[in-house]
Amino acid sequence: MSEKRFFPSNDDCPVRDVLTGLTSKWPMLILFALMDGEERFSGLQRRIEKISKRMLTVSLRDLERDGYITRTVYPEVPPRVEYALTEMGKEVVTPLVKLIRWAESRHDDIRDARGRYDEAKAK
Repeated sequence: MSEKRFFPSNDDCPVRDVLTGLTSKWPMLILFALMDGEERFSGLQRRIEKISKRMLTVSLRDLERDGYITRTVYPEVPPRVEYALTEMGKEVVTPLVKLIRWAESRHDDIRDARGRYDEAKAK
C-alpha cells in the first residue's frame, strides 16, 4: 500500500506552488484564449467576460512571471502590446485541453448532480 500524498504549505510542494496559480479561474481562461494565437489586452478582456482590467493585468503578469506567456511591446504610437503562449505555455495547455473536453462532455451531468444535491438539501 502506498503512502498518502502530503501537500506541505510551502514552495517545495509542486501542487501548491505550480498548479494552484495555474488552475485558478482567470489564468486558466487566459491560457485557453491564447491557444487561438496572439492577443492584445483589449481582445482578451472582450473574450473573457466579467474579468476586470485589474484582474487581467495581475493574471497576465503572473503568467508571464511563471514563463507561460510572453508580452511583446511594439514601438508604435500608441504602443501595441500582444500576449502569446511560450513553448512551456503551449505544453501546459495540451493536457488542459483534455480537461476542457471533459468539462464540456460532463457539464450537463454536473449541473444535474448539483440540482439533485440542492433539492435534497432544501428538504
